[in-house]
Amino acid sequence: MKDLSQKHIVLGLSGGIACYKAAELCRLLMKAGASVQVVMTEAATQFITPVTMQALSGQEVFVSQWDDRQANNMAHINLSRQASAIVVAPASADFMAKLIHGRADDLLSLMCLARPLESTPLLLAPAMNKEMWSHPATQRNVAQLTQDGAFVLGVAQGDQACGESGDGRMLEPMEIAQELSDFFVPKLLRGYRVLINAGPTFEPIDPVRGLTNLSSGKMGFALASAAKAAGAQVTLVSGPVHLQTPRGVQRIQVQTGLQMHQQVMQHVKLADVFIATAAVADWRVKAYSAHKLKKTPEHRAPQFEFEENPDILSEVAHGDKALKGDLFCVGFSAETHDLLKHASEKRVRKRVPLMVGNVGPLTFGLDDNELILIDDKGVKTLERDSKENLAHLLVADLAERVQSFFKGKKR
Repeated sequence: MKDLSQKHIVLGLSGGIACYKAAELCRLLMKAGASVQVVMTEAATQFITPVTMQALSGQEVFVSQWDDRQANNMAHINLSRQASAIVVAPASADFMAKLIHGRADDLLSLMCLARPLESTPLLLAPAMNKEMWSHPATQRNVAQLTQDGAFVLGVAQGDQACGESGDGRMLEPMEIAQELSDFFVPKLLRGYRVLINAGPTFEPIDPVRGLTNLSSGKMGFALASAAKAAGAQVTLVSGPVHLQTPRGVQRIQVQTGLQMHQQVMQHVKLADVFIATAAVADWRVKAYSAHKLKKTPEHRAPQFEFEENPDILSEVAHGDKALKGDLFCVGFSAETHDLLKHASEKRVRKRVPLMVGNVGPLTFGLDDNELILIDDKGVKTLERDSKENLAHLLVADLAERVQSFFKGKKR
């Protein structure tokens, strides 16, 4: 998540068993630097206590609209005016039904109704039984709330407290926190389609062995998340990594360089931007063994013949779409020495407007990185930082380049 240190979040809880997740959500928001003010309905206090939420938030919890701790007895006005955003998690079916009718018989609904629509966004994380969620009345309410300007985050699928399983579970706290963080990111790439490849490839030798590298895919996944937060429609072609798919990103899983090549060439047809972060193996074994290669009595090492994998970035950058000016390409160069020299040569050779360089052994598998950005005007350095923060900085830089690149062009 991006830093939320300048944000004051009002966290609302309506009645539902998912109130237990609100405790973790509160903790995550505060860990990201936000200040959190909790407002609960009476029903919510049946599932989690105000004492718990006060201990976690460090602030007094408000429940009653008649609470006189505010000097003017107008908590619904004061709390909403101080908020950077109001997040209701869980938002019950009943609470959402109240909102569309402008009913305000408790502090939380009253505060939502009294908030300034232009400056205080309302985000709702629904939580309910699957039948309640799919009921036409609830779906009408969700549609109306969206039309009225609220942001309904959707629901997850899985086991429910009632013993049933299906849609209606509240999103996990990290997902809600990420959605809130993304909400504050300027939508500089709205309307653009971004294709990213990430991670290593695995080139099999036999059914149990193969050739790969130390790329973790973390930078590519961070870029996918940042581009999505900036409003882009993002497709991520990933090699074999154990990373969670960023919410709202379409992930295509592959293993080998040939598979990654096939998927990139297929999906780049609809892309406006291609970011090649993947560490694709340069070579693959020409003759795959259908059975595990065994040691010989002579202990001779097996001999392999290799053939070259396709150069995905070069092929895309030299393709018709890029040559016509309909695709902006970004390459990544991971080197062990002479970073600027090798990355600059790679940019020219592969004919891409922007090459991002880093030192592989100093970043593979780590959560932080240091980048240099190379274009035909020179070099820009992004100092060492978390890959998440660097991804947001790089996407902001990229957005300016993309907008200039496509200025006046019909996409």
